Amino acid sequence: MKRIYLDHAATTPVDKEVIEAMLPYFSEYYGNASSLHSFRKEAYEALEKSREQVARILNAENKEILFTSGGTESDNLALKGVAYKNRDKINTKGPHIITSSIEHPAVLETCKNLEKEGFKIKYLSVNKYGVVDLDELLESITKDTFLISIMFANNEIGTIQPIEEIGKIARENDIIFHTDAVQAIGKIPIDVKKLNIDMLSISSHKIYGPKGVGALFIRKNLNIKPIINGGGHERGLRSGTENIPGIVGLGKACELSMERLDRDTRYIMGLRDKLIKGVLENIEESYLNGHPKDRLVNNAHFRFTAIEGESLLISLDEKGIA
Repeated sequence: MKRIYLDHAATTPVDKEVIEAMLPYFSEYYGNASSLHSFRKEAYEALEKSREQVARILNAENKEILFTSGGTESDNLALKGVAYKNRDKINTKGPHIITSSIEHPAVLETCKNLEKEGFKIKYLSVNKYGVVDLDELLESITKDTFLISIMFANNEIGTIQPIEEIGKIARENDIIFHTDAVQAIGKIPIDVKKLNIDMLSISSHKIYGPKGVGALFIRKNLNIKPIINGGGHERGLRSGTENIPGIVGLGKACELSMERLDRDTRYIMGLRDKLIKGVLENIEESYLNGHPKDRLVNNAHFRFTAIEGESLLISLDEKGIA
């Protein structure tokens, strides 16, 4: 049976060029990038080259990129790192952290945990397309709000949030702005300077890189507390021996994503629109979820009247369609 994979929002196969870039760092250049002897050289150079590759796709500075184990850790470090830096505000009034009701669990569960620790969280509602209400955002800001965390694009319905407007609101109110860009990276041009983004999370395996590695952009001069203690790697913010093969893979995946962005966008958007048109025109009681225009190029999310979603997925899987 022929198998068809349509779940690239969940994970992607590793690109052959990414694999080739990673291979030497498993057994040939295996030194610890933090060691003091000569075996460190190749690993350290690869680490810093990868940092530059990731910085370039975001229009960031190299020193603003911190490597992690993936998007979930990046989100946790962003939210908890800023929250713990502002722990003295726990006893004041007001929603100290503002996020949305449709964030990835890496953000929502972290916020719930912070609530248990005494932090106040405001969860913004969204409209029928999954877009946050900017008026509600403005109304929710108080003198005690120190962090806004809104995802760049939704991992389920594909809706792209008004990130530039949110960044402007955050900057005008002197509030740190974090965005989970795990789904957006490689599909949308991202300029952290233009968008007034202070922290941004990405994951390698969403852009044809290896699993188990990601990065967090942290704007220079922004101070956060580490959530992992140890040997002081990554400027003391993320201890643990660096995963050089994985980091090399992430760097190469970012490089390839930049090179292929325009070509891939046109091609994938054509496939997406053909699929959407075909489903809506040929299947009764079918509807597109998410914003009709402001959505990821690789996302088509449907609902069908009287059809239970999990059963439909299982039926499709039995026919070789994921």
